[in-house]
Amino acid sequence: MDQKKTGRFFKELRNEKGWTQEQLAEKLNVSGRTISRWETGNNMPDLDMLIEMADFYDVDIRELIDGERKSEKMNKDMEETVLKVADYSNEEKNRLMKKLHYFSWAGVITFIVFLVLDAMDLADTGITEHIASLCLGFSFGMLIVAVLYTSRHIYKFRAFKKRVFQQK
Repeated sequence: MDQKKTGRFFKELRNEKGWTQEQLAEKLNVSGRTISRWETGNNMPDLDMLIEMADFYDVDIRELIDGERKSEKMNKDMEETVLKVADYSNEEKNRLMKKLHYFSWAGVITFIVFLVLDAMDLADTGITEHIASLCLGFSFGMLIVAVLYTSRHIYKFRAFKKRVFQQK
């Protein structure tokens, strides 16, 4: 896929409609800067956004990805398959975000417990020192998990985990 060519095609389609980047950004619920990045080929939209753009511009998704018009129209089966893939992708994102939400709250709560113990000067002696250390470590661990989930590294971690556990 030639991102620069695709970006030029995005710009061409937008100009054909007579829209500005800001107008299109508002229509697609993204920033004007995002539209600019798509049109320069620096970034590409997600699959669900490509589907929305294909509907808006009345072109096939293949045309958007290839960066040029095709003479034949996408058949219904292909379109349904692409829509199913987009739905699956959105469901996966929502599932991951729900997990991230739970992990984040667990980290926040344990950090608050640590802060309370520290403020009461209980984080330095006896069993409460161990509890405070556990809470601080757990909240830091949840921060690391949040960073993994918000980056693309979680997929690499999953693939590594599958390889390790399948070998045993």
